[in-house]
Amino acid sequence: MDLAIETRDLTKTYKAKKGKALNVVNQVNLQVEPGEIFGFLGPNGAGKTTTIKILLGIIYQTSGQARVLGKEPTDTDAHRLLSYLPEKPYYYEHMTGLEIMRFYASLFGIKDDAQCRSLLERVNLANDMNRPLSEYSKGMQQRVGLAQSLINDPKLLFLDEPTGGLDPIAHIEIRDLILQFRDEGKTVFISSHELSDVERICDRVAIINKGEVVQQGPLETLLVGGRIEVTANQCPDDLVEKLRGGERIVSAHLGRLIVDIPDSEEPNAIVDAIRAAGGTIVSVIPRRKRLEDLFLELVTQDDAAKGRQKRSMLEKSPPDQASIVEAEAAVEEGA
Repeated sequence: MDLAIETRDLTKTYKAKKGKALNVVNQVNLQVEPGEIFGFLGPNGAGKTTTIKILLGIIYQTSGQARVLGKEPTDTDAHRLLSYLPEKPYYYEHMTGLEIMRFYASLFGIKDDAQCRSLLERVNLANDMNRPLSEYSKGMQQRVGLAQSLINDPKLLFLDEPTGGLDPIAHIEIRDLILQFRDEGKTVFISSHELSDVERICDRVAIINKGEVVQQGPLETLLVGGRIEVTANQCPDDLVEKLRGGERIVSAHLGRLIVDIPDSEEPNAIVDAIRAAGGTIVSVIPRRKRLEDLFLELVTQDDAAKGRQKRSMLEKSPPDQASIVEAEAAVEEGA
């Protein structure tokens, strides 16, 4: 079976100032399996939207390859099997929810009014389908967007910030709908800054920064390496030094002791040592590594590495303005 999405060394280059080449997407390799929810994450300007536009056939890559549902992104047969919901979709606000559904259905040659009504009912707009979109809240507009993205029964959906700016109830409704899409065998490709949402619903993620993928894989694999916190009372002062060592973080105040250890270490030895010293265990709490922690760690490390590279190039160049501009442009190109 073909991958839902596959890219090999995908690169998009634009000309910057003074004719310099700028790789906004730089040798990106992605593999998205059919029927999974895949998160595509990165800070603003990382290259996410450019990558999506290439996969949709809106723009062309400079080099490398991209395949969508086993076909070239520009293949019209592939277009019939995918949908795209942008972060800020534009609607004709004088039209009602039902009218906008009929409009999108007509683009696919679909004349089944019952299908339009059924999809609006599915996204909880049954009682609002005859209201103009100008009266819709942001959450309602997002739901009608999801309804229209399903009009062609796509195999692959691209969702850009599907839960951005929504209230908690709308958040939950949209998340549940996306999970339903996966249960129906659809592949969902999500670009989002809502990392808590991504962590709840995605099977795998790729994190991109400054045009390059810095990490990719199943969430259950990427989020290993949490911590365990052991808290105790009535502990003697000399116990602190006895428990220190390795990756442990030990703190104490007025007999209350907190020992923070990596989850790869067995906490029983800590608990036994505390009890042997006359302490009382208050809690043993495992803290799973969060996607937000991983994201900040990877992006910060990547930025720091590129910063060191830039400083190294500047140290080797004469400290005039022209050489500074040259060094900065070279680092941006991935030199």
